[in-house]
Amino acid sequence: MSRQNYIFTSESVSEGHPDKVCDRISDAVLDAFLAEEANARVACETFATTDMVVIGGEVGLADAGRLKQKIEDIERIARDCIRDIGYEQDKFHWQTCQVQNVLHEQSAHIWQGVEKDGAGDQGIMFGYATNETPELMPAPILYSHAILKRLAEVRKSGQEPTLGPDAKSQVSLRYENGKPVAVQSIVLSTQHTDESQSSDDIRAIVEPYIREILPPEFLTDETEWWVNPTGTFVIGGPDGDAGLTGRKIIVDTYGGAAPHGGGAFSGKDPTKVDRSAAYAARYLAKNVVAAGLAERCTLQLSYAIGVAKPLSIYVDTHGTGDAEAAAIEAAIPKVMDLTPRGIREHLQLNRPIYERTAAYGHFGRAPEEDGGFSWERTDLADALAREI
Repeated sequence: MSRQNYIFTSESVSEGHPDKVCDRISDAVLDAFLAEEANARVACETFATTDMVVIGGEVGLADAGRLKQKIEDIERIARDCIRDIGYEQDKFHWQTCQVQNVLHEQSAHIWQGVEKDGAGDQGIMFGYATNETPELMPAPILYSHAILKRLAEVRKSGQEPTLGPDAKSQVSLRYENGKPVAVQSIVLSTQHTDESQSSDDIRAIVEPYIREILPPEFLTDETEWWVNPTGTFVIGGPDGDAGLTGRKIIVDTYGGAAPHGGGAFSGKDPTKVDRSAAYAARYLAKNVVAAGLAERCTLQLSYAIGVAKPLSIYVDTHGTGDAEAAAIEAAIPKVMDLTPRGIREHLQLNRPIYERTAAYGHFGRAPEEDGGFSWERTDLADALAREI
């Protein structure tokens, strides 16, 4: 039997974190190509450091002329991302930093495998859902994201002008009988623009917004607060530390509460099952829980490059299921086509909907009218329940 009483911690990073700057640029490039052509191929990686951004990888459009034109537009896309995030530092400014673009055409060998409707690569992908929050997400990562998203809102609105773009949060929750009941500790480190501000000054700014996010009954006299524990945090972003696409895969998913197959998401078009099948796994796990078939569900899919159907489907309901895991596994391919094409069509993934996923988590977000976060819908719950 799994533990019922414990403390679990998850962390998030803001959109101004160096790795997230890179994720944002890579996904903005992806959206630009998908806006041009629904079947665009993109595998874009970004590296950022002091006063420099390097963008590389492979891209593909059916029209070679349009492909050349889009590649030439990459520098503008990168600068727009950096400006929106809010970087206007001496050593990392959206107007003056160097942008090197070394994108090239996609390998014909990879293209041929995908064109036959096979997976763009081999790999394993996990999805997870739990009923401990209305979003069916683990609470520590959900709250960690929400805190940073709220601080970004008040920074960008001008309400808190001394906050900077780079930040990290960490929430430790105490669980009793398998459910979160209290905040054991909060860690918040945020960049700020005024060197005279102390840790106490920063706490006075951020604490009201953190309290907006967390359930008030979770905060007690025993909750530990660690705000900017090292003191001054003025130098941040890629000037303070280098960034790279795909380096925050646990932040992007379940905060360590579930297994991870190892593949990153940002910068990859939906033919890459690293991304699309991970979205499908979350979608299916969430619908299993929404259908009342389990309180918790972990779901694994596996693929081989050039092969359409998944090689395996694995379900674990962690002893919380009202249905046998094997029965759920048997029902899943009856209610959803899990070939790469089937996933793309079912979740309508061939759209420019990815730049918004680059910060504050790919999961636990509300489905949007234009198809964004379609994998968060629970419209498959009834069909799964009927099959069971």
